[in-house]
Amino acid sequence: IDVIPTLDLPVPELRVGPQRELVANATGWTEEAVTKDLKPIMSELNKEVVDLIWGKPLGGGVSTSIFRRWSQGYVFSEHEQTALKQFEGGPCAVIAPVQAFLLKNILFNRESSNWRQMSEEEQKMALCSTLTEILESACASPSTGFCLVTWAKGQSPHTSMLSKTQTQSQTQGMPKPESSQSPQEQQPTALAAEDLGFEQFHSVLHKRTVLSVSDLREEVLSLYHSWRGCCGVLLFLYSVILTKGIENIRNEIQDPTEPLIDPIHGHGSQSLVNLLVTGHAVSNVWDGDRECSGMKLHGIHKQASVGFLTLMESLRYCKVGTFLKSPKFPIWILGSETHLSVFFTK
Repeated sequence: IDVIPTLDLPVPELRVGPQRELVANATGWTEEAVTKDLKPIMSELNKEVVDLIWGKPLGGGVSTSIFRRWSQGYVFSEHEQTALKQFEGGPCAVIAPVQAFLLKNILFNRESSNWRQMSEEEQKMALCSTLTEILESACASPSTGFCLVTWAKGQSPHTSMLSKTQTQSQTQGMPKPESSQSPQEQQPTALAAEDLGFEQFHSVLHKRTVLSVSDLREEVLSLYHSWRGCCGVLLFLYSVILTKGIENIRNEIQDPTEPLIDPIHGHGSQSLVNLLVTGHAVSNVWDGDRECSGMKLHGIHKQASVGFLTLMESLRYCKVGTFLKSPKFPIWILGSETHLSVFFTK
């Protein structure tokens, strides 16, 4: 059962975090411009990843609207320093699990008693520690290492914009900024640039492989501004997918033809949520495996660090098991008809 039913309605999104807050610029789901077929520049591996995440929608491409909604980074709220913001519908399937683990690390692995107050450096360390933890959980075999997906050298969507800005300031005789940081580092970009399309995004990706947890931590930390900037959520999602292994995910998903992101409405599947929460891309939320008409249906096999609850259970669409209802830490991802949020207690 997917967390979010396929309701084709313009629904305002709630920000994921300790407090629920409507985002004013919520948009409808009416844009249907479709990308063309992927260029040959994409490797066969990239094609497999794309099919697994986005599926094979009619028309041969992914909706421009859906890709744009997913093309945001991990941006902290100005009003809640421990809360991650969501700007448009869809990416809560990734942002909510990250928010849940982020709160776990802030509440239970941090010495400060005031969990609402965090410096920029503390935000950086907490986010990178959280992303590392989820990647470790997803790794099927330590011997295969961890994969990190980032921009190819010189191919960041901000490179051309930065060069243009510097050229203009030099032409106009304006002094350079005193800060040694680039504009991207000073102000992380929440949403992708308008000219960064689905096809271009996949043509400028680069995969790094690290073989130890210590190297993983260093690499994740070094990519902090990539996680916060344009497409940071997707870069991390692709990293989790490749770290887990495409074939491993296909073996765990109940229906291998079901993409992790719905190609029509843009919401994440239960398999995607389970992968980020437990490290296993199973499609069900009950405890253990079950058999139905000779078919083995995979569920959750051990107590999760953070939990999951859903309104769908009260509507008798599914049954959440004890491993997700009673997690190790009192933090739960909440699924409603249209959104994922986070509920927690100290």
